[in-house]
Amino acid sequence: MKALVLFSGGVDSTTCLAMAIDKYGKDKVVALSISYGQKHVKEIEASDKIAEYYGVEHISIDLSKIFEYSDCSLLSSSDKEIPKDTYENQLKGTGGLPVSTYVPFRNGLFLSSAAAIALSKDCDVIYYGAHGDDAAGNAYPDCSDEFNRAMGDAIYIGSGKQLRIYAPFVNKPKSDVVAEGLKLKVPYELTWSCYEGKDKPCGVCGTCIDRRKAFEANGIKES
Repeated sequence: MKALVLFSGGVDSTTCLAMAIDKYGKDKVVALSISYGQKHVKEIEASDKIAEYYGVEHISIDLSKIFEYSDCSLLSSSDKEIPKDTYENQLKGTGGLPVSTYVPFRNGLFLSSAAAIALSKDCDVIYYGAHGDDAAGNAYPDCSDEFNRAMGDAIYIGSGKQLRIYAPFVNKPKSDVVAEGLKLKVPYELTWSCYEGKDKPCGVCGTCIDRRKAFEANGIKES
């Protein structure tokens, strides 16, 4: 068995990487990082450091061209400000639509690209770190269990039943992601979550807030 991990360098994907390595061994794991036109390169830098830490094969591809027409606030093509609030509060003003940091169908494209590479690398499973908090309230619909099941069926069928996807936290909160990572001694100090690309995390964007709460739920206060 061999696994490909969709790997951003953040908390969720790094935990998935550690889980895959724990199960299959580092020589049977491929990490795939994808540039999508984000406003900073902190995620990519983090993914390089973490892949080196674990000693796994690390593939990087660029899908930024696909997203350059989007006005998503995460992307370099947009002049929108990244919201400084919880996802719950952000959703109050969206009329049921995803939050402004939702990159159009990103996980669908990422998983499709990962499937093509996974099959070429003789992998049997794709790990990715979607979790229940991101899907809540339709903030990120491509992190939902419904989406995961649909993409799982499509990839399994489209691969000739050779490949499946595995999202271990799709129905769990981010605090469970951190709890699992702590058991596996994940080097969370190397990860990057913030939507801003400054020297230090901003602490007030949606993902910084979620990260802080997840660690606090596990009795840890990050410096």
